[in-house]
Amino acid sequence: MTVNTSRRGFLKGAAAAGAVLLVGARPDGALAAASSENAQFNPFVKIDADGTVTVIVKHFEMGQGPATGLPTLVAEEIGANMDQIEYEFAPSNPQVYNNLFFGQVQGSGGSTAMANSWQQYRQAGAAAREMLIAAAAQTWGVNASGITIEEGIVKAGEQSAPIAEFVAAAAQLEAPAEPRLKDPSEFRLIGNEALRRKDSPIKVNGQAQYGMDLHLPNQMVVLIKRPESRGALVTGFDDSASKEIKGFINAATLPNQAGVAVYAENTWAAIQAREALDVEWDVSAAETRSSDQIDAEIRAALDAEPQYNVNKADAAAVAAAIDSADTVLEETFYFPLLAHAPMEPMNCTIEQSADGKIVMHDACQIPTGVHYALQQIFELPPEQIEIKTLLAGGSFGRRATPETDYQVEAALAFILTDRSRPVKLVWTREDDIRSGYYRPAFGHKVRVGLDGQGDIVGWQHQVAGQSIMKGTPFEAFAVQDGVDHSSVEGIADSPYTIPGMALGLTDTPKATMVLWWRSVGHTHTAYVMETMMDKVAEAAGRDPVEFRLAHLADDSNADQKRKAGVLKLAMEKANWGNAPAGRAQGIAVHKSFGSYVAEVVEVSGDAENGIKIEKVTCAVDCGIAVNPDVVKAQVQGGAGYGIGHVMRDKITLTGGAVDQSNFPDYEPLRISDIAAIDVHIVPSAEAPSGIGEPGTPPSAPALANAIRALSGVKVTTLPMAENGVSFV
Repeated sequence: MTVNTSRRGFLKGAAAAGAVLLVGARPDGALAAASSENAQFNPFVKIDADGTVTVIVKHFEMGQGPATGLPTLVAEEIGANMDQIEYEFAPSNPQVYNNLFFGQVQGSGGSTAMANSWQQYRQAGAAAREMLIAAAAQTWGVNASGITIEEGIVKAGEQSAPIAEFVAAAAQLEAPAEPRLKDPSEFRLIGNEALRRKDSPIKVNGQAQYGMDLHLPNQMVVLIKRPESRGALVTGFDDSASKEIKGFINAATLPNQAGVAVYAENTWAAIQAREALDVEWDVSAAETRSSDQIDAEIRAALDAEPQYNVNKADAAAVAAAIDSADTVLEETFYFPLLAHAPMEPMNCTIEQSADGKIVMHDACQIPTGVHYALQQIFELPPEQIEIKTLLAGGSFGRRATPETDYQVEAALAFILTDRSRPVKLVWTREDDIRSGYYRPAFGHKVRVGLDGQGDIVGWQHQVAGQSIMKGTPFEAFAVQDGVDHSSVEGIADSPYTIPGMALGLTDTPKATMVLWWRSVGHTHTAYVMETMMDKVAEAAGRDPVEFRLAHLADDSNADQKRKAGVLKLAMEKANWGNAPAGRAQGIAVHKSFGSYVAEVVEVSGDAENGIKIEKVTCAVDCGIAVNPDVVKAQVQGGAGYGIGHVMRDKITLTGGAVDQSNFPDYEPLRISDIAAIDVHIVPSAEAPSGIGEPGTPPSAPALANAIRALSGVKVTTLPMAENGVSFV
């Protein structure tokens, strides 16, 4: 997505006085300077009188790196070093801190944090730099053109002083309408491989505060007794046994009847009291299907006429071309429900301040949605709602639900009290697995026809599964002509040139609650596209890499050129085609969230006695890599996340209830599962694109292709461990 914001339109107007310089956005979106935090706007950059630069980070931090990336942009433009930069999370205010790709919504998601902030935060830093330089020019009586700021030191010939000496004077000046952004040749911090994360030290020494760490004075802990099957409602409960638990305070049915809130003095007491609670449920509207029924519904949809002709192709003509082809290949794939399973389960704390404000303490991914929900529940104007954002122990999409589910639970539990005590909502791991949201189940059916020369003459692709966006506030822009793009992304917009492509989609009834999951639809579409490309290449008698490059041959097409670029780099770095004896390699390449990632997985062993993943080699083109260390970590994490889930994970239902409950039966990737992951970054002058998710899609198909090359076993129904492949 492209957002056109002129610097002049963004940087206009000023009001300054005092000894603290703040540069940021007024409610009208314009940069301004002001002397205190009580001014009419909320800033991006604050410089205290001692020279400390504080960057107001508008994206929450769940490990993906904005608490390092956005300060890097500001530090680069000001001329400070990273030790002089602090950060704090922005308050909830979408007029100022909105995600430029989301409209008037403040939030993180879709790997957009750096992409939408790239110009914005550089401009704020550049404006602060020019104001400090102007102040120094006035103080020293020299021309501003001869002044520089390096390592936080203002220099002009033989004169030098720390920026702290010019903060008071700079605060009196107008913010420049057109601050000069540094040329990439001047970058010292952006792209610096030695730069390390700002939040690592506090995470190592225990100072970092996650939502689960927060403990307010006199707080109560609340757990919710939820039904086994989504959609059941409370009709009554007996808490007589709960009253015998030391620390139990009270139990009450939530106003929406979705569960019973159990209040206690501490978490353990709340867990025990909830366990002792006896609840009666009305299950008439609850989910009652089991996984085999969901599987059958999806497979039946694949065999029927698709509900939507996604790319408006002549499906009959494509089918006829395939039927008359020299070689016809056909595969059906099935992908089960998957849980997000972040290390920190859902939690938040809510209280009422002395002045009557409702304050939510939360690792909040979409503050705007939560803010609006709290306004409705408490019937308060927006200024009476405050959200204090904390660190999140992972999310993978789980913390951003259209219904703001766990925050609403906390608010409903709080409104049932007299509000004299803060209420901390805690989800257990079992709650997270059994009562959460899930990556939808999906099926694909693909038929490909080849002529006598091994060239594709037709590609018929049917997709069936559960729409994430339909029935949510996002439907208006995410669904076009009935098609939820997230169901077919990675196929409908694939950079490959594939002759005779016909793409159909059918929506099937949602199973329990579905939600975006790290890389959304790309989680299944990349697997199908990339395992089929290998299968078709084999049938054509061609090398898998050469075959892919033949369908990415248009150098005038930037998409194809960049995708081919990462493919070639991964091939080179993995020494493609020269695996040691007893090993095999598989490759996959995919574009998602504006970035291009190719991965080569090298494996040993065999499918029956155990596959060992020896090495994953990744190549990534995400535009300018602002923090290469963060980029590498995200690609490593994304690859591991994708591989770990296809190895052995699925969520199954019995009569609508989730069967899995904790890590023994929903096992996360373990450090011993992959021997090594190497990441190589393509140098680029393009603006930064997404990095939190693009490492996930190609990892699973690269593994599948490697296993097939080694053992001849193809896996079209996941997870692998239950469909013919064991791991050591």
